[in-house]
Amino acid sequence: MRRHDRRKIPRKAHARHILVTNKPDAREILELIQNAKKPFKVFKKLAKKYSNCPSASKGGDLGEFIEGQMAQDFEEAVWSAELETAPDSYVKTQFGFHIIWVHSVGEYQRS
Repeated sequence: MRRHDRRKIPRKAHARHILVTNKPDAREILELIQNAKKPFKVFKKLAKKYSNCPSASKGGDLGEFIEGQMAQDFEEAVWSAELETAPDSYVKTQFGFHIIWVHSVGEYQRS
């Protein structure tokens, strides 16, 4: 886990993902989502069926996380993604290939 700069207010995000071990699977799943009439519904269904992450049982839902908690390449994809739209690519990290659906991004509010 990376530490964020304490002088900066860290960002937060709410995202889902599908984690697979190889590029051909990621490519195929991404194509199914992009070609679906209801991409979000298909995303959740495919997450439950194919994702290698414990979040699969929740349709890939990772919940909210704060900047620095996830792999750097994963986070960079989250911060640059369009909200609530079918992903246009997958991201490779040390864990495998991620297909990411971003619900929201914002600033983390300390309580």
